[in-house]
Amino acid sequence: METSKRRRSNTRARLLEGAVEVFAERGFHGASVEDICERAGFTRGAFYSNFASKDELVLALFQATTDRLLEQIEALLPELATQPGTLLDAVLGLLDETAPDERQWHLISTEFTLHALRDPEAARALNQQRAMFRDSLTKLVEQIVETSGLTLSVPAERFVRLVIALHEGARSQSLLEPRELPPGELERTFLPMVLEAVSRPSR
Repeated sequence: METSKRRRSNTRARLLEGAVEVFAERGFHGASVEDICERAGFTRGAFYSNFASKDELVLALFQATTDRLLEQIEALLPELATQPGTLLDAVLGLLDETAPDERQWHLISTEFTLHALRDPEAARALNQQRAMFRDSLTKLVEQIVETSGLTLSVPAERFVRLVIALHEGARSQSLLEPRELPPGELERTFLPMVLEAVSRPSR
């Protein structure tokens, strides 16, 4: 039984890996289930025994990214009381580490976001994934703010939304113009100004 579970888990992982490559090369709509199966070395039957559709597979990729974030946050939180670090370095560091290949992940997440804007069911599922992502980062921000002796004048969740928005927009520009805009430059230049504007020492 355990061997069967392990085999299924390995099959699922290989399908996800193959899908990342195929989606990045051919796009969400351009890639077929057959393309993904061929890249992963499986049949259509193996695909449909793990995923009901390409939408479900992409959402599984988002879930895997969120799971990695949760693991990193859980490992980081206990250290904050004694070694708080800086708020922006911690948040931006986690955003950078959740996607091992920035270009591939940006292509997939951007295209699926466009798909979700046209498909209400995909939008609901994607919003749930993104909410989990934001909730995790918000928890981290609140903990760091508390241990750093700061108070935010805006809700932590709104601050996190701004950080994500700037990070995603800057990533697009950096991928298009890597020499003009090195990754992380916009965030690390302007977010400290934003944080200073919306925070103050606690009394």
